Amino acid sequence: SLPSHRMAGARAQPAWAQALAAVGLLVASRAATRLALWLYAAFLRPAKPLRRRYGAWAVVTGATDGIGRALAFELAAAGLGLVLVGRSPDKLAAVSKEVRARFPGVEVRTFVIDFAADGLAANVAALAESIRGLDVGVLVNNAGQGYPYARYFHEVDEELRRNLIRLNVEAVTRVTHAVLPGMVERKRGAVVNIGSGAASIMPSTPLYTVYAATKAYADQFSRSLYVEYKNKGIDVQCQLVQQETEIN
Repeated sequence: SLPSHRMAGARAQPAWAQALAAVGLLVASRAATRLALWLYAAFLRPAKPLRRRYGAWAVVTGATDGIGRALAFELAAAGLGLVLVGRSPDKLAAVSKEVRARFPGVEVRTFVIDFAADGLAANVAALAESIRGLDVGVLVNNAGQGYPYARYFHEVDEELRRNLIRLNVEAVTRVTHAVLPGMVERKRGAVVNIGSGAASIMPSTPLYTVYAATKAYADQFSRSLYVEYKNKGIDVQCQLVQQETEIN
C-alpha cells in the first residue's frame, strides 16, 4: 500500500489543476463526438432514398464535365430523371447517351445555356419554363468559373471578373430562384451548391481573390437558404467536392 503521506499528496491536487483536467476532458470528448458524427455521416450512414425523399427529377448545371457529370450519374443511379444543363450541345448529347446506356430506365432531358453569355435572365426563364410540371426534387448548381492561373487582383481582366460573378453568383441565384418555388409548393426538395475551400476553409486566398469572394457568396447563400426553408421540407447544402474538372 502507498505511504499515508504519498496518498495525502495525491489527494491534495490544486483546484486549478482539477479544473484544467475537467476542461481538457470536455474538449476531448466534444472533439471525439464530432469526429464520430463526421465518420458516420461520411462513411456509415445509409444513403437517402432520394427519389422518394425529394422528387422524381434532378436539375444539374455544368453537367458535361467533372463534378457535375459525376453527380449526374450518381443521381441517375438513385433513379432520378435528369435535366442536364450545359453550354455545349454535343457534350450534353454525349452525356445523355451514356446515362441512358448505363441506366435504361432513367429519363434524360438536356437544356443548353451558356451562363457567361448575355441574356442570362431570359435564358434561365426559358429553363424554368422547360421544367414546368416536372417533379424536380434536386437542384445541383455546379456550373462555375475559376481562374486559369493565379494573378493579382489588378491583373484580373474585365471578362474574367464578369464571368466569375455571372457564373458563380448571378447564375446560382437565378437558377435557384427559378427552381425553388416548385419545391416550396410540393413541400420537399434539395438544393446543392458547389462551394470551395478557398472560401470555407482558407482564412484568405490571395491571387484568387474574386473567385474566393464568389464562393463565399455561395456558402452564405446556402446557409441562409437552409434556415429560411428547413421548415418547408427543403434541404440546402454547400458542398466542397474535389474532382479534376475542366475550367469553364
